[in-house]
Amino acid sequence: MNRTQLEHIIRAASQISGDAEIVIVGSQAIHAQPTKLPPIAFQSDEADVYPRNHPERAEEIDAAIGELSPFHDAYGYYCHGVGPTTAILPNGWDKRVVRLSNANTGGATGLCVDVHDLALSKYAAGREKDIAFNRELGVTVS
Repeated sequence: MNRTQLEHIIRAASQISGDAEIVIVGSQAIHAQPTKLPPIAFQSDEADVYPRNHPERAEEIDAAIGELSPFHDAYGYYCHGVGPTTAILPNGWDKRVVRLSNANTGGATGLCVDVHDLALSKYAAGREKDIAFNRELGVTVS
């Protein structure tokens, strides 16, 4: 996935949920960062999101633009509607989000987890793919 595709997901998720703020908690939140991204940032075809003000509508997003949906078939990427407790994030993460809003998001705003909070979340998950993600970001724990 790339930044333009994430912007598309933000726009679509906002339209489906009726919420102008979409939280991106997974690895694809990195596309809001203003720096050059490592190749691993472009490997996933899925964004983990939920509507900030209506998190209960994440299931509607998942049904409409989730894995194996017509959206997924048409574009080759998809959205996984998740909940606010899906990612383990440090205190205050919501005050450090990187806001992604432009013409491509259709007036909606993506609230993308900051890269530092994202790395901590990946270590908390502890899966090999998350550790590999952090390694490519240059974030290691000894």
